[in-house]
Amino acid sequence: MKLLPLPADGQTPVRVLTIAGTDSGGGAGIQADSRTMAMCGVHACVAVAAVTVQNSVGVSGFHEIPPQIVADQVRSVVGDIGVGAAKTGMLASTAIIEAVAEVCREVGIGRDSTIPLVVDPVAASMHGDALLHAEALDAVRHTLIPLATIVTPNLDEVRLITGITVTDQASARRAAEALHALGARWAIVKGGHLRSSETSTDLLFDGENFHEFTAPRLTTGNDHGGGDTLAAAIACALAHGYPVPEAVEFAKEWTRRCLAAAYDLGAGHGPVSPLWRLHLS
Repeated sequence: MKLLPLPADGQTPVRVLTIAGTDSGGGAGIQADSRTMAMCGVHACVAVAAVTVQNSVGVSGFHEIPPQIVADQVRSVVGDIGVGAAKTGMLASTAIIEAVAEVCREVGIGRDSTIPLVVDPVAASMHGDALLHAEALDAVRHTLIPLATIVTPNLDEVRLITGITVTDQASARRAAEALHALGARWAIVKGGHLRSSETSTDLLFDGENFHEFTAPRLTTGNDHGGGDTLAAAIACALAHGYPVPEAVEFAKEWTRRCLAAAYDLGAGHGPVSPLWRLHLS
């Protein structure tokens, strides 16, 4: 695995913006994004869209940030600091999704702009707790995904967005085609939650060609934040100039190593951990 380079002392790193919700337990959301970005040698900028009340066993509540404040965070960061890529996570509501889409178009973030956008269409936590109002699914489909350079749903989100239940490679291909048809330049259907398979295969589609990324399945109960970590790693690689397939290949292996390094935390699911990179220095 070729790692992304770390900046020299005093050198300004590549910057990536995450527009997402917090995780008070530190396992997912903006906290997971920021950990991966730091370990990839990237400076993480953040636009907080929601504040969750959660720990290792579940989400007990969340507070939405006013949409204009979310948009103003994006505008402030891009206008001053500049970013090489952006990603979305938990956006919670139609109003926030619409505000994010509008400001992204304004500042040049998205599939047809100079700054690539990774859309992780977060709808629920790994415990099944809702992180997106049900009526906002149409905004995900028709406002957010059409802006995506790449969209990275898990299998539950694939089902909610497309109506397709993925059970094998044939249904995964149909789902990838349906996601691409919504307007994303690239769509990935992740195989991590297809636990009937001994391997984990992520399927990437650009409207013409399928790319498969397969790795042995790692069995662990500590996989909190895995989807955020994958999407953040893709964004980091895109900011470094990687083409999308190479960015996904990097992120797949990065996340596999983070799963291998996951640790116990609290009474529920512990987080995947990018801290393994510290041992290489």
